[in-house]
Amino acid sequence: MLNFERKGNGKETLVLLHGFMENCSIWNDMEPHLSEHFSILKIDLPGHGQSEIVAEVQTMEIMAEEVKKVLDKLSLTKVHLLGHSMGGYTSLAFAEKYPESLISLTLFFSTYLPDDAEKKEQRIKSYRIIKDAFPHYTRAGVPNLFNPNERDILEGKIETALEIALSTNNLGALASVKGMVERTDKKHVLESLDAKILVIAGKHDNAVKTEIMIKNLPDRTNIKSYVLDCGHNGHWEKPSICAEIINTELLHHLPKHLIL
Repeated sequence: MLNFERKGNGKETLVLLHGFMENCSIWNDMEPHLSEHFSILKIDLPGHGQSEIVAEVQTMEIMAEEVKKVLDKLSLTKVHLLGHSMGGYTSLAFAEKYPESLISLTLFFSTYLPDDAEKKEQRIKSYRIIKDAFPHYTRAGVPNLFNPNERDILEGKIETALEIALSTNNLGALASVKGMVERTDKKHVLESLDAKILVIAGKHDNAVKTEIMIKNLPDRTNIKSYVLDCGHNGHWEKPSICAEIINTELLHHLPKHLIL
């Protein structure tokens, strides 16, 4: 069973899934700004935080199945699901397998698009360095995920991100990278899911092709998108703004179908 933390007694459960080389503590800055109407469930994904590795190749589908086990244990049948980066990939796999379990799906600085050939090659080339020189891999990559125009004021947050990344089990990180390489296009999930879909993205996100992703979102009444002036880590860069968007968009319910 994955490690998880619960907080609050709100009527609706908001499940938070962190990204690659993160853990459930990444939500600490955002949490005070989230509505009291939410009950928060934070989960450490496999091989991250206090959760054990579950497979040599941790596909997004495998991770989604592990998340579902937590929800079943807690008897949660309908939840809001929000995933940052890799957590977003996992959320899409969850939505594909268990659409009836979702009130809403939020891609939080994440994408439904698969890796292109160049990105896959970068991930494959990283296997050895993750296994043999993980601290170097972490220190070289993490700072680049923040808005380059605000590095000076984000110095403390970058240090926090590095500390969390360095605490990650390198073999858990490796298993997750191998799983991300196998990701497929999940646009069809957004085209068919009846639940509310929220996309929060960063203008300066070096990990997600924000402009292409937003441009190609399905034109459906249940999908809303926001592009913020930040990098890949809105939970650290713009926590109060991100929380306000989440509160506003997820706590009112649009009709599934709009008849014109």
